[in-house]
Amino acid sequence: MATFRDIVGYYKNYWAIAVLSIAASSLFEIIDLVVPYAIGQILNVLSQQRLDTVLQRSIDSIAVMTGQPVGRSLSLAVLLSLIFVVTVIRAPIQPWLGAWFHWDIALRTRRDHSARTIEKILTLPLEFYDENNPGRIAGRVARGLSNHTWTYPEISGQLIPKLFRVLGIFFVILAIDWRISVLFLISFIFILSFTLRDLKKLINREAVLDRYMENTESRTSELITNIKTVKAFASESAELARQQQRLEREFKVVDYRIHRGYIQLFTWQRLIIQICVFVVLGLTLAATLQGQMSLGHFVTTLTVSSMAYAELEPISNLAEIFARRYASMLRFHEFIQRPAGIDSMSLLANPDAMKTYQFTGKVDFSDVTFGYEADRPVLQGGSLLIEPYQTVALVGRSGSGKSTLVKLLFRYFDPQSGCIRMDGQDIRSLDVTGYRRRLAIVHQEVDVFNGTLLDNLTYGNPAVSFEQVEVACRIARVDEFIHLLPQKYRTVVGERGVRLSGGQRQRLGIARALLVDPDVLVFDEATSSLDYESERSIQLAMRSILGTRTTIIIAHRLSTVREADKIVVLDQGQIVEVGNHSELLSQRGIYHRLHALQETGELLV
Repeated sequence: MATFRDIVGYYKNYWAIAVLSIAASSLFEIIDLVVPYAIGQILNVLSQQRLDTVLQRSIDSIAVMTGQPVGRSLSLAVLLSLIFVVTVIRAPIQPWLGAWFHWDIALRTRRDHSARTIEKILTLPLEFYDENNPGRIAGRVARGLSNHTWTYPEISGQLIPKLFRVLGIFFVILAIDWRISVLFLISFIFILSFTLRDLKKLINREAVLDRYMENTESRTSELITNIKTVKAFASESAELARQQQRLEREFKVVDYRIHRGYIQLFTWQRLIIQICVFVVLGLTLAATLQGQMSLGHFVTTLTVSSMAYAELEPISNLAEIFARRYASMLRFHEFIQRPAGIDSMSLLANPDAMKTYQFTGKVDFSDVTFGYEADRPVLQGGSLLIEPYQTVALVGRSGSGKSTLVKLLFRYFDPQSGCIRMDGQDIRSLDVTGYRRRLAIVHQEVDVFNGTLLDNLTYGNPAVSFEQVEVACRIARVDEFIHLLPQKYRTVVGERGVRLSGGQRQRLGIARALLVDPDVLVFDEATSSLDYESERSIQLAMRSILGTRTTIIIAHRLSTVREADKIVVLDQGQIVEVGNHSELLSQRGIYHRLHALQETGELLV
């Protein structure tokens, strides 16, 4: 659970320079008080009233050092020099000791935590991405990083220094009249206490709003991703109405519950501030009329107290800004604190330190049980031995556990009981990154990045030669369409490969997998969504690969698996039949029934 401490800890790598820059900014805010003090003393000089003891002694010392007589001219010269130093001389120094470091720290931490965020994205377990779509994740990360970046300069460069200025004003008034200073302190404590109380309530409302916004962004991301489906079903008006409903809900929370709350808070705050200013005016005026306070002290007290009460509004505004951002910053830290996947440490290891393996491709699933939920097993004690260079097909109804078996092989998850061995070694004992480098998979939907065709082909092995790329493309039959592309291998394929057909993306995926030169190659329903011609091309590409390495084929269409050395039939998480095509047909079991359904044109479900 993220807390305020996590928000402060966001900047911990730069605490030393942060403390220095905040101290400098606070000091400059306190130095500003010299001006109204000096103006008050100038009035005392002009009205021929007594200067403060400390100031008079300083002027006397300067007179001794300079040989100038003590009088009005020297006193005014000293006071003007003091104002010159704290205004003109300070002007070019303050931005570098304050504003520069405040933004420098904010930008450095954004860089650091952006990298940390990418690391987190790369190491989170797959189930997190099953539950959260890209829009939800990107929205949470973007708001969190942005709000941290903008908040730090405001808090360190304005809020904290302004609080120190108010504290300095208290001591100035205390030196002039302790009774007024006590009233001043009590009024500030009262105003700040009820402000913080109301802000705490508003922060809770901001947390609700942040969740609403996340849901809206999530749905917007889905609309962009699935825009073809939306248009195909003519659902634009329904989706627009649904999003308008969400936006209306957000508006009501923002306007009627949050914004109104801030206005009510500041209404009361401003009323109390004006009452306090009027009371201070009355007390200082009375003290001056009674001879208890000089004219200079009257002006100084009234000026600095007005400055202090005037600071309450920007302090409150900054507190409001922080309150509005607080929930999104906490949700960012909740994301960062999510536990990483079982493979996180190895995946981010130094590539030079990564262990390298070379397998024969012998895979042994030994009594493997697994479920995404502990009480609902997807695989129930399955055992399967795959010999080196053997082609094994996994068939069965949807949900029978075929893809889960492959996920366990890739160590996306670990089995709850049993083990998986590669060449006799438990894969849990292997370096997961080095191990996965010896595997490759071609999914039903091949992921294509927005780059050139060559970039996508060499994604898994950037060091491969162009000659090897051409060989892999011939095997995968990519060469059948590459000459049709405007810039051949240098053609930009677009985001998610939109400029390629489904069959072309599949062949690209096969070539990309071959360029890794894996010991085990998996085809995960690589032809199930293709037309007959594309399917035939993919089958020919797959046929040229069979026997060159251990190959696992997951297929709904049984025509894809006829030539497999071994066909494994799964049903309800159990391996129920094993054999080649002819053997399984002769058994007249589940495989025979599925084959008969497809032969008669029925679809396998």
